[in-house]
Amino acid sequence: MPYKKFEEYNIQVTDDVKNRYENIIKDLGEDTRRDGLLKTPERAAKAMQFLTQGYHQDPVDILKGAMFKESYNEMVIVKDIELYSLCEHHILPFFGKAHIAYIPDGHIVGLSKLPRIVDVFARRLQVQERLTEQILDCINDTLKPQGVAVVIEASHMCMMMRGVQKQNSITTTSGFRGQFEKIETRNEFLKLIGK
Repeated sequence: MPYKKFEEYNIQVTDDVKNRYENIIKDLGEDTRRDGLLKTPERAAKAMQFLTQGYHQDPVDILKGAMFKESYNEMVIVKDIELYSLCEHHILPFFGKAHIAYIPDGHIVGLSKLPRIVDVFARRLQVQERLTEQILDCINDTLKPQGVAVVIEASHMCMMMRGVQKQNSITTTSGFRGQFEKIETRNEFLKLIGK
């Protein structure tokens, strides 16, 4: 049986956003009755709901759902986590990679939960600085490890497509808590992620 993708959308929200997109497209001078644009307002409405689904997800519940008692107390790193978000200033995409490390203090978390936390916060209107801090604080406050580190490297379409139009620029943000505030621990992490 072929793979069937299923996405569920709020019909009322979809219709409302669809009508707004239709008006925007008309205001820009296009004909929404043109063959290629007939379904564009609805597709755009569904895409926007998908890209902002993080507002309806609880990152703390995600982490708590996969916390396990464990005596391991060395650095755990998940690096090169793909992320896609929308800049809150222009509603244009920014995308890149997140690198997360933590040092357990009695509890570990299922490894897939760290990328899921990235997605929850990235799937909102964002700025990279806040995204970095939200991921960091969520892991720190929920897991209560000895330390947490987050580094995000991203390209911003608001800088690449418009404004200064610098296609090769990368923005890097970082945050450190606990043991990662010590220079030797921080340096070990940065070396392990290749920075």
